Amino acid sequence: MSSQQSQEIAATAARLVVEEGLEYGPAKQRAVRQLGLGRQADLPDNDELEDQVRDYLALFCADTQPAELAALRSLAAVWMERLAEFRPHLTGAVWRGTATRLSNIHLQLFCDDSKSAEIGLINQGVDYEVGSATVRGKQIDVLGLSVLCRELGEPVILQLSILDHDDLRGALKPDSRGRSERGDLAALRQLIKKEEEHEQP
Repeated sequence: MSSQQSQEIAATAARLVVEEGLEYGPAKQRAVRQLGLGRQADLPDNDELEDQVRDYLALFCADTQPAELAALRSLAAVWMERLAEFRPHLTGAVWRGTATRLSNIHLQLFCDDSKSAEIGLINQGVDYEVGSATVRGKQIDVLGLSVLCRELGEPVILQLSILDHDDLRGALKPDSRGRSERGDLAALRQLIKKEEEHEQP
């Protein structure tokens, strides 16, 4: 069972995730500061925070969020087609269904050579910035692109995490609740189709 403190942090962090587009880690840290809690605060895990995000979306964004999510998923599909040779997998809020117009699109690319994706972007005339992140204790390159989402009428940040081809084997294992944490283009198209069928009267 989660403690009352972790529930309070999760509720505050969920608002920051939805209203400001923060990622889960920074949202938890900001929530701790806003609530005036110390470093020993009982932080919620990502599942608990995601539950709160879903509750917040259902309460305050039910009329706007589904269309925003659909727009981001269709944009993700376009870029997955463009980057098909790098075995792209969608992850994060756009994959899990909790994204809004403020969310970044997170694609993981599984490359034989870590520089091949950069060369591919250069060949397509795409501008990007190089950053880094730590994944399971390993430093990886993250390429950031600002891409126009026509359906939303504004740019969206597309983040490409560059992983080794060998990492793909473990990537499709389900999480603690039996859900997949990422999916390829075929899996994304299935999700989009399911949502479209769900919306039909």
